[in-house]
Amino acid sequence: AAVLIQGENGTGKELVARAIHAASPRAAKALVVVHRGAIPDGLVESELFGHARGAFTGAHRKRAGLFEAAEGGTLFLDEVGELPPTVQPALLRALQFGEIRPVGSERTRRVDVRILSATHRDLEHEIEEGRFREDLFYRLSPIILRVPALRERREDIPLLARTFLERDSVGDTDGHELAPEATAVLQGLDWPGNVRELENAIVRLRTLARGKRIDAEDVHSLVASQRKLQDKPLPTLCLDDLERLAVLAAMKRHGGDKPAAAAELGIALKTLYNKLARYRAD
Repeated sequence: AAVLIQGENGTGKELVARAIHAASPRAAKALVVVHRGAIPDGLVESELFGHARGAFTGAHRKRAGLFEAAEGGTLFLDEVGELPPTVQPALLRALQFGEIRPVGSERTRRVDVRILSATHRDLEHEIEEGRFREDLFYRLSPIILRVPALRERREDIPLLARTFLERDSVGDTDGHELAPEATAVLQGLDWPGNVRELENAIVRLRTLARGKRIDAEDVHSLVASQRKLQDKPLPTLCLDDLERLAVLAAMKRHGGDKPAAAAELGIALKTLYNKLARYRAD
């Protein structure tokens, strides 16, 4: 059956799709992933269904589409809610009859493809607004899976954090560890960016924490404080002033430790010295 995977950005919808494919009878065949946002609107139909030679400017040769590439396997349509209305009828036909017609061709082709799709949008609202076909929605969603936001499953945070930390420690005989107090702080955050944001935070902690044992103070200074800064409106739109504020804030967070501040800012230590000298001159 087709499966529609719903959830906020960063919750891991593609990982769910990969797990479904791996557990299916089609696991030995291809899993073709289509990231809708990476394809310009005018090329979506050609990417999915292929095109005939001369179908449009630049189509110098016949080209198979991603449906044919997934023959016998699974096609995962990420952010299916972003599909242009002009492409939705062709996708509906592919789902309903197992037929595709390459752009510029007069002949249809049979395909055997299992469809998984994902979206962070409310497709029923999109239908009401006239942006998504109701009949296509029903073809995509005989089974609907909802991936909960990380704030709704805080009990998963310790396992996810350890997994990310251990993955980055491969080959490191003296790996980092999270203190229980640090884990508790991580569990208390809301994580609007979900699992992807947590992964980013663990990389930052591993790189910038003062020791191998990551404690609550590290999480407060390297993760929680950064979140508060991001949530505040910008005090100015002048890039030089914003840079100055970021540099001075990093120095304050690290108690004047220039190498640590430079590492957090992602700049060379010499660059930091030059900037501080310029600020003093100003």
